[in-house]
Amino acid sequence: MLIIGERINGMFTDIKEALQNRDPKAVQEWAKKQEEGGARALDLNVGPAVPAAERAAAMQWLVEVTQEVSGLMLCLDSTNFDVIEAGLKVCKNPAMINSTNAEREKVERAFPLAVQYGAKLIGLTMDRKGIPKDADSRLAFAMELVAAADEFGLPMEDLYIDPLILPANVGQDHGPEVLKTLQQIKLLANPAPKTVLGLSNVSQGCQDRSLLNRTFLALGMACGLDAVIADACDPLLTETAAAAEVLLNQTIYCDSYVKMFRTR
Repeated sequence: MLIIGERINGMFTDIKEALQNRDPKAVQEWAKKQEEGGARALDLNVGPAVPAAERAAAMQWLVEVTQEVSGLMLCLDSTNFDVIEAGLKVCKNPAMINSTNAEREKVERAFPLAVQYGAKLIGLTMDRKGIPKDADSRLAFAMELVAAADEFGLPMEDLYIDPLILPANVGQDHGPEVLKTLQQIKLLANPAPKTVLGLSNVSQGCQDRSLLNRTFLALGMACGLDAVIADACDPLLTETAAAAEVLLNQTIYCDSYVKMFRTR
């Protein structure tokens, strides 16, 4: 299970202030905390912290100061591909692009960009009309993304398909459909594309968020989930991921399996 730490995001006050003041302290502290917690990649999102015209430069700064303290893969998160490319230009190691949906215009920008920079790519099972409700509709978008990977030459193992979970308090009926989609995505190609979820979305606005997050993580892993963008500093979440890997026979059991998960 690849945990992508979600905390370096301009939506959070401390990261917003860091971006506005070009003060790397909070960014670097969160990079180190998340890596210690078990993250093996870090999501970087400028968000609304700075004006649109400044976001490409802000992303470059975010990449550079994060790389000063961490060698983890960086997941560059923006709806603007120019902002993402600005970050890709200064990444020392292959990165991940977060994200594109299945709209043709975006596909034609995102897939060649990923190939050009040797990056992994997150593809969302939606278009401009929004998130579909049922598994079959999600899977249809997943098939389009798989076809695009073949068309543009992106290795299938570098495509991460996100079937998009909604908060349990407003989209409870989506949960089983997402789990069905995760299972079926693995049948679309050989080798199969990877799968990913913005895990914290399932608990947005809900009580006992950690409980919902880690429960859906275990359910997802049993259905073929490979990666999550999540709270890497939640010890219960990383313990659940470590235990699920053992119980699903994805890693060899040892008595220190939790410690091994966080330090590998």
